[in-house]
Amino acid sequence: MTITIDQTQIAHEEEKKMAPVEAGELVLDGGFAVPSQRKASVEEFYRLNHTHQTFDFVKRMREEYGKLDRVEMSVWECCELLNEFVDESDPDLDEPQIEHLLQTAEAIRKDYPDEDWLHLTGLIHDLGKVLLHPSFGQLPQWAVVGDTFPVGCAFDQSNVHYKYFKENPDSANPEYSTKLGVYAEGCGLNNVMMSWGHDDYMYLVAKKNKTTLPSAGLFIIRYHSFYPLHKSGAYSFLMNEEDKENLKWLHVFNKYDLYSKSKVRIDVESVKPYYLSLIEKYFPAKLKW
Repeated sequence: MTITIDQTQIAHEEEKKMAPVEAGELVLDGGFAVPSQRKASVEEFYRLNHTHQTFDFVKRMREEYGKLDRVEMSVWECCELLNEFVDESDPDLDEPQIEHLLQTAEAIRKDYPDEDWLHLTGLIHDLGKVLLHPSFGQLPQWAVVGDTFPVGCAFDQSNVHYKYFKENPDSANPEYSTKLGVYAEGCGLNNVMMSWGHDDYMYLVAKKNKTTLPSAGLFIIRYHSFYPLHKSGAYSFLMNEEDKENLKWLHVFNKYDLYSKSKVRIDVESVKPYYLSLIEKYFPAKLKW
C-alpha cells in the first residue's frame, strides 16, 4: 500500500527546481572533498529534510510503517534488494548499498572477531533504506537517509545545515521549540521521537520481529545517523544510563560505518554463509516489513 504524504508531494516539486552549479572541488560537512555540484545536491537534500521533518510527520510515519504490513522477506533478501539504490545524502558513497553493508560488517569482524552480534549489526544497519523501494511507498530520499535528530524539542545548532530548520513549522511552535520540548531531562532516547528515516524503520522491524540482538545492537541501528549526539554531544540531556552505556558501542561502530567505504570489492558468495548463520541465530527466517 502506498500512502499519500502532502510534504512528499511538495518535496518532489522542489527537487525539480534544483539548479546545477559550477564544477570544482569543495569540502563538504565531515571533511569529504566532493565536486561542488554534488555539494549543492547534498545541501538541497538537507534543506528538504530540515523543512519537512516535523513532529506530526514523524508520528504519522511511525504509525503507518510500524504496522509492518507491506511484505514478508528474509534479512538477506532485503540486503539484495538494496542493490538498486545509492544514498544521495552520502558524499563519499557511489557504490550499491550491499557493498557498504558488507564492507562495514567485514571490517568490524576483523577487529572484533568475538562480537558476532556487532558483525550482524554492521550488515543490517542500513536495511531500512528499502523505504526507497516502490513496494514501501517509494519515499523521497529526505524521508529515508541523512543525519537524524530529535523532533518535538528545539533543533540543536550542531545539526548539519542548521539554517534550514527556520523553514520547519515546529521551529515556530512553542510546544516544540524549547530545549526539552515535550520531553523530560533524562527520559531516555527510547522515549524520544527521532526524524523519520531508515534508522528508525529498521529499529522497528528488528524489535517487532523479536530479534535477539542485544540492546546495544538495537541502539546502533536506531541512532547510527544521529551525528549531533555522537559527534557533538548534543541532546545528551535526554539520555538515561542505558543510553550512555550503549553509546560506547555506537562510537566503536561509527568509525567502521564512516571509514569502511572503499573501492575494494567484497566477494559476496564467500562471506554469505557466515552472515546467513548469524541471521539465523538472531532473527526469524522471514520478517514482516
